[in-house]
Amino acid sequence: MENLFVTLAVCFFAGMGAGLGTGFAGMSAAAVISPMLITFLGLEPYTAVGIALASDVLASAVSAYTYGKNKNLDVKNGLVMMMTVLVFTMVGSWVASKVPQQTMGSFSLFMTLMLGVKFIVKPVMTTKEAMESVPLKQRIIRSILCGAGIGFICGFVGAGGGMMMLLILTTVLGYELKTAVGTSVFIMTFTALTGSLSHFTIDGMPDPMVLVLCVAFTLLWALIAAKFANKAQPKTLNRAVGAVLVVLGAVMIAVNYLM
Repeated sequence: MENLFVTLAVCFFAGMGAGLGTGFAGMSAAAVISPMLITFLGLEPYTAVGIALASDVLASAVSAYTYGKNKNLDVKNGLVMMMTVLVFTMVGSWVASKVPQQTMGSFSLFMTLMLGVKFIVKPVMTTKEAMESVPLKQRIIRSILCGAGIGFICGFVGAGGGMMMLLILTTVLGYELKTAVGTSVFIMTFTALTGSLSHFTIDGMPDPMVLVLCVAFTLLWALIAAKFANKAQPKTLNRAVGAVLVVLGAVMIAVNYLM
């Protein structure tokens, strides 16, 4: 009974953190779920990453639908990056299965914290008009190059992909924040699906209860966060995104290095 309560509590808080990060900032669920499952439930890192990526699929899909319904999703210009990310996610997942397990699980923690500070101190106030003024050819080349790096990282550590995508979309490709998050979660839906299937094919199916709980809680909180984010003003959203990332980054650093 005690083990069941611990499992429920860990999955609830992991799902809540992952869902808020996904709905607000297009963040990969693995940045939160993986270290918590590894630290508190003793799961193998590779298995934990597979569960986290599976949790990302529905959470990212429902977030993308919410952003798309509010016209904050750029499917056309995100397709090139998505295809590149998908290919390199599979490559990264395969490479991850060949390296020592302890090299995985903490790559994105400091990146999450610093990106959160960035959104608070220097919010993204780009307009959709400015975003669309970047030449198409230039965006395609940048999308291919950036997608390769993002996909490999997402498949290798199951984390960092969403954060890198948000950073690339807002800084390199000049997206305004809501469209960047909407496009990021759209791409993450497919990269997470590819990554989780790769992990489960290589490693086998994980504990079904942990998998279902993480998927359900992440989906619930992602839906809540996405609905709030699409109604918020740009400056308010920047601060909310920054606050969520700073808190999640700080908590995950504490979990990884102080527990």
